[in-house]
Amino acid sequence: MKKVMNVKKVVCPIDFSDNSKLIAESAAYIAGTFKAEIHFLYIVQNFEDYSGFFVPQMAMPNLENELFAGAEEHMVHFCEEYEESFKQAGVSMVTHSVFVGDVAEKIVDYADEIVADLIVMGTHGYKGIEKIMFGSIADKVVRSAYCPVMTINPYTCCDTPRK
Repeated sequence: MKKVMNVKKVVCPIDFSDNSKLIAESAAYIAGTFKAEIHFLYIVQNFEDYSGFFVPQMAMPNLENELFAGAEEHMVHFCEEYEESFKQAGVSMVTHSVFVGDVAEKIVDYADEIVADLIVMGTHGYKGIEKIMFGSIADKVVRSAYCPVMTINPYTCCDTPRK
């Protein structure tokens, strides 16, 4: 039986939002504590499911290709920007990948493929219509991942005094 104490591979999906740094640094701290490697992921949402909602000016494949290329470039810069802090945290190795598809499915599939020991990801706290339309990616990952998932609410976790 695999134990959480044996963390060697941590997967950390990021979305390049303002909270991505906090989530990445938290994941790096955890990975560094275990001298584990960290795998950052960004998933370009597959727009095929939403094609009936709007009429884009460009074809869907072109839009996805442009988003993919931009995400790859952004991911490289993101990892370079925080490379030194990841090393200082004790992370043994940093990798990054960009995929196209259903966000939750790709996170779970990638974690399964590399036999990850832990997924560390942020929550967004969508409410109302956004939650109905997008659901909770973190919830979907928690329910279907083959390894433990640590979720971090960036709005309440770190700088908010606890009562």
